[in-house]
Amino acid sequence: MILVTGANGQLGQCFRQLADQNPNVYFYFAGSSELDISNKRMVRKFFDQHPVSWCINCAAYTAVDQAQKEPAVARKINISGVKNLAEACSPQGIPLIHFSTDYVYHTKQNTPFKEDDPVSPKGIYARTKRSGERAALLANPNTMVIRTSWVYSEFAHNFVKTMLRLGRERSNLNVVYDQIGTPTYAPDLAAAVLDIIRKAETEAVPPYLLAGIWHYSNEGVTSWYDFAKAIFEIKNIPCAVQPIESKAYPTPAMRPHFSLMDKSKIRTAFGLQIPHWRESLLRCLEKLD
Repeated sequence: MILVTGANGQLGQCFRQLADQNPNVYFYFAGSSELDISNKRMVRKFFDQHPVSWCINCAAYTAVDQAQKEPAVARKINISGVKNLAEACSPQGIPLIHFSTDYVYHTKQNTPFKEDDPVSPKGIYARTKRSGERAALLANPNTMVIRTSWVYSEFAHNFVKTMLRLGRERSNLNVVYDQIGTPTYAPDLAAAVLDIIRKAETEAVPPYLLAGIWHYSNEGVTSWYDFAKAIFEIKNIPCAVQPIESKAYPTPAMRPHFSLMDKSKIRTAFGLQIPHWRESLLRCLEKLD
């Protein structure tokens, strides 16, 4: 059984789609009402009562700016909750796949980050996500941490859906151009994870290889400004986009100015074909129609 926590969030709903397309794979989808990962007793009881073979943790506190006002809540989910899952998985040798963020990269660098490059998380969200990584890896040696970036899909709130709404409401928008990275289409990430699980179960790759930190986003590089421009161009939305510096749009939490991640490790180890971000954006916009 593949347990998916945080099943009602953006990434969790992408795994639900995959379940519909893979009827031979048994998934158990748990939202916060079915499984509150911050409740250690509830987590232990769930694992005692269910035959979990894989745990995919999509539960997270992702309100980056709100985390500055709610540090205790962010820690409860992003650190304690992750640790609870890892500790429940460990005695039974259950692999835990946990998602982290490019926000851990706040160092001044202009080449793609590799998994072993130094990190310097700034702000509550980034720090709790980094602490959650450490807690999971320490509690369960069979933990796979996947750092991802700029996640969007047809589900929940995200940049693409916000731009579509604002672009139709306004004649012009200001979007920051000095934050560089790569968007991640959540269905691509979910499909990659399921592919990795299949290969581990069929021993196409040894299961122990999964442990540690990995990067996954779509291929290519862009800025939020260019991302917004691409959305409007593809959809023929006549909204003018003006590039602005981050300092012109201050936010409670700092964003990385450069968080481009090197995906060669995950691509090589698991033989993944990772689509370019613009190709995936086209697919998303077609589905949103």
